[in-house]
Amino acid sequence: MFIARLLALLITGLLLTACETGPDSPRGFSLPKGDIAKGEEVFTTLGCMSCHTIKGIENNSTQTLEKPVPLGGKVSRIKTYGELVTSVINPSHKIARSYSKEVATQPGQSPMPSFNDTMTVAQLVDLVTFLETNYQLIPYEPTNYGMYY
Repeated sequence: MFIARLLALLITGLLLTACETGPDSPRGFSLPKGDIAKGEEVFTTLGCMSCHTIKGIENNSTQTLEKPVPLGGKVSRIKTYGELVTSVINPSHKIARSYSKEVATQPGQSPMPSFNDTMTVAQLVDLVTFLETNYQLIPYEPTNYGMYY
């Protein structure tokens, strides 16, 4: 019992010390709450549908990618607000392996244009709020091993 408590304490300590607290830490980062309807309008106005799809959203634009990148849907790991913001303002930060060879214009580069000079902060907040609502977390199903004899 003592060893289990000690191990739990050590793991907790490691997790707490592993959190970055330096100048690059995301601690304290927070944007205001966005408007879902305005975010959907931003999504269509900026032409995101030319490369992306979202289930339930009618696509009236011409697809520029042979294999459009789906957004939203059921996922086993929740997309955090910070991950979605980063994906919009720095799309080359992380490219899904399944798309990296097909859509990257250069190795490690996303073909997604930068909207950093044209998108307002309000549009970014609304867009990310809209995207966030399109993800559904699939609950984890533990394996049922049954009884051992």
